[in-house]
Amino acid sequence: MKFAHFSHIWAKPGMTPHQRYEQLWRELQLCDELGFDHSFCVEHHFRPDESWMSSPSLYAVGAGARTKRLRIGPMGYIVPLYHPLRLAEEIAIVDQMLGGRMELGLVPGINADYFRPFGLDYGQRKSPTLEFVAYLRAAFGEAQPFSFHGHEFHTEQALIAVPPVQRPHPPLWMMSRDPQTLEFCARHGINPGYFLVYPRADAAPRYRKFLADWKAAGHPRRPSIAYCTVVYVDETDEKALDVALLRASRAYEGFLPPPKPGETFEQRAKEHAKMFVGRGEPGASQIMQNLFDPDYLYKNELIFIGSPQTVTEKIRAAAQAGLFNAFLGEFNFADLPEDALLRSIRLFGEQVIPALRNFEPF
Repeated sequence: MKFAHFSHIWAKPGMTPHQRYEQLWRELQLCDELGFDHSFCVEHHFRPDESWMSSPSLYAVGAGARTKRLRIGPMGYIVPLYHPLRLAEEIAIVDQMLGGRMELGLVPGINADYFRPFGLDYGQRKSPTLEFVAYLRAAFGEAQPFSFHGHEFHTEQALIAVPPVQRPHPPLWMMSRDPQTLEFCARHGINPGYFLVYPRADAAPRYRKFLADWKAAGHPRRPSIAYCTVVYVDETDEKALDVALLRASRAYEGFLPPPKPGETFEQRAKEHAKMFVGRGEPGASQIMQNLFDPDYLYKNELIFIGSPQTVTEKIRAAAQAGLFNAFLGEFNFADLPEDALLRSIRLFGEQVIPALRNFEPF
């Protein structure tokens, strides 16, 4: 298995953005020392109460300057928000600055609020994301200057001044549970993955098909399939639950709309749940309705909290059921104190990773 530090870089009470970034670097330096494989961030926009990361390239370069071996990248760039040529140039420079340590996540974006201020159509986001894979391979190809004429993108005779270290490009990821996107990923050698809001029991059949498609495509390596959720490790189960369970149920508060004057957290969560009643994908809808219920999250093993042995067992069982071999842990959530945060990362790196390193879920 592979292991990643994953972060929304949530806004923190009593912290400035600068202080939050400094804390982030301390997290990643520790992960680097402990043998984590990857570090990933999101790209979010326009919510000062939520994520403080709108520039994955800056995240990657900042993290790279403070680490030696972690492979670093976005999970992922919201491709439709960029001019493809500008994004290709940026990816190449980031990979050079990282000395070939870049991992490259590409996503279409899940929030329409990110698109409107840019004057872009949220409904037309998937096609450019998929076409960018072909664009990237043309941009980083041997023929320079390169030209590309697709459905979404058109470039004539552009010279990439700085190529990436990794050829033809850094390893690609697309977090998706969409069957057509998974077929695309299998065909093009792209690592997929999913978040806790999609049930592992529903994901497994889709990823079995993905693995069959991957094998049929003849790729020389095994794919990585990622799964991301909140994780907290402490000396005992009791201590871990006392410190982290309630906080874990507040981890995704940023998914809620900003609070109205006088509105309580409970009222906001109740309104959020109503949005998912009767929607398609009943399993995912059920999770979204209960995303802020600590008992539901814990009972259904949607968050991994406990001693090193307990967390190891939870991840092992979840990986077998959900067919993933790359665990993306969100270690820093809600108002978790930094001493507890770093203790959790250290226990995970020293005890959980070694126990699961040679485990192969598929």
